Amino acid sequence: MKFFLYLCLSASLLCTVVFSHHGGEHDDEHTDHTDDHKHDHGDHKHGDHSGHHKNHGHHGKGKHDSYHHVHFNESTACHKIAPYNAQFAFKFYKQVADSKPSENIFFSPVSISTAFAMLSLGAKSKTQDEILEGLSFNRSEITKEDVHSGFQHLHHVLNDPNSELQLDSGNALFIDTKLKLLQTFLDDVKRNYESEAFSSDFTNSDETKKQINSYVDKKTNGKIPELLSSVDRDTILFLINWIYFRGKWEIPFEEKYTSEGDFHVDENTVVKVPFMRRTGMYNALLSENVTVVQIPYKGNTSALFILPKEGKLGYIEQNLEKSAIKKWKSKFHRMSLNLALPKFSISTTLNLKEQFNKLGVTQVFSDAADLSGITDQAKLKVSGAIHKAALSVDEKGTEAAAATVLEIMPMSLPPTVTFDKPFVCVIYNKETHSTLFMGRIVNPVAA
Repeated sequence: MKFFLYLCLSASLLCTVVFSHHGGEHDDEHTDHTDDHKHDHGDHKHGDHSGHHKNHGHHGKGKHDSYHHVHFNESTACHKIAPYNAQFAFKFYKQVADSKPSENIFFSPVSISTAFAMLSLGAKSKTQDEILEGLSFNRSEITKEDVHSGFQHLHHVLNDPNSELQLDSGNALFIDTKLKLLQTFLDDVKRNYESEAFSSDFTNSDETKKQINSYVDKKTNGKIPELLSSVDRDTILFLINWIYFRGKWEIPFEEKYTSEGDFHVDENTVVKVPFMRRTGMYNALLSENVTVVQIPYKGNTSALFILPKEGKLGYIEQNLEKSAIKKWKSKFHRMSLNLALPKFSISTTLNLKEQFNKLGVTQVFSDAADLSGITDQAKLKVSGAIHKAALSVDEKGTEAAAATVLEIMPMSLPPTVTFDKPFVCVIYNKETHSTLFMGRIVNPVAA
């Protein structure tokens, strides 16, 4: 019998509040970057494996006590993988944008890359090659060891408790009690991805679903209460990645200035949206084809809001890549703006199996899959991978701001920039050169 491994990615970003989760039903047919766990689950530890992985609990801000402040240079491990992660992020964005030309899209490239890189530890031969190449890693330029050490370092930096970056991320394996994983795989995923491991009785699908949903609910502070709606009895392994970002604007918007306005979805559709408004100093580019405004969060993370001129959305998206953003940023001016940004919440779902097939990653989803690095007890293939993501933008974030910030403003009347038609958003961490989230907002009030 062919048994199934299921990739469940969960990602949440708050405050902007953003949260995202990944999961999905079993398929029976089965079928660059820009400058750019909290407490243990406690239940159902993977006791059947002597080498099971269990993180030792994150404390304080929900990050690991053993993390230390990291100094960077050009050979830093996470910087070695950054160009490839950037290439994947923009390539993946353009592919999704092409397939959904008039819909909201939103996803976490770093979450998707982390999950598939971790999966590649258990893949062999062509299956492994396809996964790494699908993630844009050039095997003639970077070794597998550098790939995994890069993700290991990235995880440490993003979870550094000494950083102002309000982010937690992690990985987990839920393993059927009758399945014994290879110790080398367990060791590798713990060392490189700090993955926790838990035993589950997949014959009791309701209990397994409850166990996994409870774990993810806790890790995402209740933002993803139900990752899974069902668990197929043929599934024997769940691989979960989660990232939870509680970003706080460096300078918040004031709620008293938020007021309703028109958002032009297309030439025939106008919806009412609350617009956050603030006059202040921003790094921005106002050009013939596009307006780009950078809004910083605390902790070396910023959001780029990219507003194409009328009729230029497709052109901007097709040319959206690291070099384009670098060029825009080189033309930034520190200027005073009357900024109006929609206050909104959206959620989107991506079928990663479908998208990765387009990237040439096909074998891992087929009966020809070689995942023998995970277990020698059963023939595995990935039955599905669904990425569910949500974005919510508000004035302050998850915590009220109490600081007073003084800005020196020019005497001249500042220009007004209103994000009142479809725009693109890129949220990136400068310290690691990592894109955390990307999206296109076509309709801020769409479900």
